[in-house]
Amino acid sequence: MTFKVGYAQSSEERTPEELVRYARQAEETGFTFSSISDHFHPWTDAQGQSPFVWSIIGGIAQVTQSSGLVTTVTCPIMRTHPAIIAQAAATSAAMMPGRFMLGVGSGEALNEHVLGDQWPPASTRIEMLEEAVHIIRELWKGEYFTFYGDYFTVETARIYTLPDELPPIMFAAGGKKSAELAGRIGDGLISTQPNKETIDAFNAAGGQGKPKIGQLKVCYAPTEAEAAKTALKYWPTSAIPGESNRELPLPAHFQELGELVTDEQIKKAIVCGPDPQKHIDAMNEYAKAGFDHIAVGQCGPDQESFFRFNEEKVVPKLDLSRERALAAAR
Repeated sequence: MTFKVGYAQSSEERTPEELVRYARQAEETGFTFSSISDHFHPWTDAQGQSPFVWSIIGGIAQVTQSSGLVTTVTCPIMRTHPAIIAQAAATSAAMMPGRFMLGVGSGEALNEHVLGDQWPPASTRIEMLEEAVHIIRELWKGEYFTFYGDYFTVETARIYTLPDELPPIMFAAGGKKSAELAGRIGDGLISTQPNKETIDAFNAAGGQGKPKIGQLKVCYAPTEAEAAKTALKYWPTSAIPGESNRELPLPAHFQELGELVTDEQIKKAIVCGPDPQKHIDAMNEYAKAGFDHIAVGQCGPDQESFFRFNEEKVVPKLDLSRERALAAAR
């Protein structure tokens, strides 16, 4: 199974300077691309950060040369109007020719409630997302565009700074309906679970042959116990089932739910510890489901050990060696 391995950046845990530095270090380690979250709030106060992603992307563009970058994911339906996202993504793609991808999704109340708008049900958010992507694609034609839709208005807007190559629009999906939308109008798929049913729905709706990015959360540490402790502190949300991740509005709510998560639950949700085979096996689960890109994110502040661990013990054992991975990204 051949797949490209990327580095997943959590804006919720990192300062702006760290996000830029680690993106460069990920490229040097052999990761072919990075993903970066687009949040207004962190999931919990313990994570402690949440800088403006579009400023960070400008910094990453200046310190990387070959690796790709995808937002995982931007919600263009409430907190930020799709016309503004169209301009931001076009500028980012102009700064990273052929390397930038716009990842979009229907969002979480955690980030999107901040302007005081009512949080819509999932079915409405999917409709809003489809309309938003239509606006983005029309504005990327570089002509004046006016639009009066069910959810958005655009009045004689034109984007002047466009890249030579427009960025792909990748859709986040976890269920059948969102996967079908991704396959029908998207250029690729993003998902946080190695779910073959999601892949099948995406392919059946028109996604066959399009890139598919899986997001994998891990926690490397010298022992499994230490890794689980770190994962539980920073990412208890990974073990919280159901719709709460989309519906709760405050980090304090997730902090309260996180206190109910046990060590065993976090070990099932996040790959913990120093065994490289466990990390590789988790990546292979995504590959078996049909993902061809896997972005791996390290929980907690110790990113340096994670890079060394992957460079020495994980990347050399994958289907793409460091040299082939870097070549594939160019």
